[in-house]
Amino acid sequence: MCFRLSPVPSSGLVLLCLLLGAVPSYELEFDLKNSENATCLYAKWQMDFTVHYETTNRTSKSVTISNFTNVTFNGSKCRDEQNHSQIAVQFGSGFSWIVNFTMEAPYYLIGGISFTYNMSDATTFPDAAKKGSVTVISPATIKIPLNDIFRCNSSLTLDADKVDQKYWNVLVQPFVENGTVSKKEFVCDKDKISTTITPIVHTTVPSPTATPTPKKNPAVGNYSITNGNGTCLLATMGLQLNITQEKVPVIININPNITNVTGSCHPQTAQLRLNNNIIKYLDFVFAMKNGNRFYLKEVNASILTNGSVFSVTNNNLSYWDAPLGSSYMCNKEQIVSVSEKFQINTFNLRVQPFNVKEGKYSTAQDCIADDDNFLVPIAVGAALAGVLILVLLAYFIGLKRHHAGYEQF
Repeated sequence: MCFRLSPVPSSGLVLLCLLLGAVPSYELEFDLKNSENATCLYAKWQMDFTVHYETTNRTSKSVTISNFTNVTFNGSKCRDEQNHSQIAVQFGSGFSWIVNFTMEAPYYLIGGISFTYNMSDATTFPDAAKKGSVTVISPATIKIPLNDIFRCNSSLTLDADKVDQKYWNVLVQPFVENGTVSKKEFVCDKDKISTTITPIVHTTVPSPTATPTPKKNPAVGNYSITNGNGTCLLATMGLQLNITQEKVPVIININPNITNVTGSCHPQTAQLRLNNNIIKYLDFVFAMKNGNRFYLKEVNASILTNGSVFSVTNNNLSYWDAPLGSSYMCNKEQIVSVSEKFQINTFNLRVQPFNVKEGKYSTAQDCIADDDNFLVPIAVGAALAGVLILVLLAYFIGLKRHHAGYEQF
């Protein structure tokens, strides 16, 4: 067994090694040997874990585990008598990750994935209300031809019991024949679908805040998150991402048909995460305000664009404000300004991150832009009424003067 951990070039080239929960700047390649010193299992991937937990103050908190230290592979094994193989990874203080493989000729299966995290680790969970180890199991199954190596550069997500798992740049062959890793790839469905990015380059250098407008609006997607009590978050919106990198604006219209949705709901916060083969993740984090309202508090994004990864975080936002028990709606185009270089344009927006009943939206709180649409006809009607009153007053005054003229004779 051998592995290698080394920095990834800052140019954003495709990672060449298996990442066992690595930070974006590192790569790791895992090559498991059998008793004859021939490769029997080979793998590369990247992953991170977002754990949602309760603090000692009885508030909800999330932490993303992506910086793995003291990595070992104890328990990893080549094909056994039951046609099983396994990758087992240990890291940090009491954390572990295991994925199992099963050979069923002429295929092999990527089976269940288990992740164990240590709530007693004060560095990762300094304010956790509960202590001890927690294990979550995701019964993921992918069927692949036996002599193929599985590849998936796109983001794959699993949501299991307060843990959001994300995997990307995956390359794995758990049953290597004759010590030679296959060059024949079985590509995941997501990698077969491309997302259109429309770069717009001006003849003059645009300012960093310049945001071009594409000809077409994005398609409107319907997204929902469920927990043990049913649907807990609803969102309907068309999303257009505007990124400015090196003074060149790039526009991405999100296609909901090829976009995955995960997330979580908690007493005080809720999260909606979108991802596809271009968007590694786009998080919308909602929070309560004053115990009777909700709003969009945070946006996190990591997007592949122009051969590099664009990342941004802002946890001090204040958009989409509405009373608890209602939904927020805005049919007109709205702009969520996350940073000087990144903004999100929304179309036909409606969200309800709390108190969803029977999987349906509650009464909507309209945005100011939509309210303006109602004010215009009201203002026009009021103006017409004013003109009518003036005409009637002029008529009666004229009529009175006319009668007064007759009385003089």
